[in-house]
Amino acid sequence: MAASRDTPTRYREKRDPRRTPEPMEDGRESDRPRFVIQQHAASTLHYDVRLEVDGVLRSWAVPKGPSTDPRVKRLAIPTEDHPLAYADFEGVIPEGEYGAGTVLIWDRGHYRNLADHASIAEQLEDGHATVWLEGEKLRGGYALIRTHLGQGEGWLLVKMEDEAADARRNPTSTEPASVVSERTLERITREAGRDQS
Repeated sequence: MAASRDTPTRYREKRDPRRTPEPMEDGRESDRPRFVIQQHAASTLHYDVRLEVDGVLRSWAVPKGPSTDPRVKRLAIPTEDHPLAYADFEGVIPEGEYGAGTVLIWDRGHYRNLADHASIAEQLEDGHATVWLEGEKLRGGYALIRTHLGQGEGWLLVKMEDEAADARRNPTSTEPASVVSERTLERITREAGRDQS
């Protein structure tokens, strides 16, 4: 398997394993590539979309979260690669640590590459990747498209037109609970506060 363009070195450099409960180990690759979408109440509330690619989780911060409406284009800001074990992380990153705030697993599952001609890594390098998500909240085709906005590189996350497209559905507001623990951000934060006292 080819090495990632950015191993989780940058990820580890930003975190103190003595202070944060975030995983530092790499984790295991799965037979079918996984995706996870984590709602993250950091300095601003956003969703982290992560795809398992070449032994890491390629990651984008999506401020408004994914949409099920193909007419909606959501900004996706690339972040550092995360270790595979991060796909199972749900909890509170302490104040003073990079990304401080509460993280919940909003959706997760497997995905498949919709392009026969190129791997996901090759598509991302070219600036346009298409995947089919098989999650608990999201299903169907999504495209990640690189764009140049202002001073830097950004991406757009767009729902593709297929049987799972639904302009009336708004899962980021109507389905706030974790697919793992069924907790909300508020409950995870509250329970973490009780555990620390």
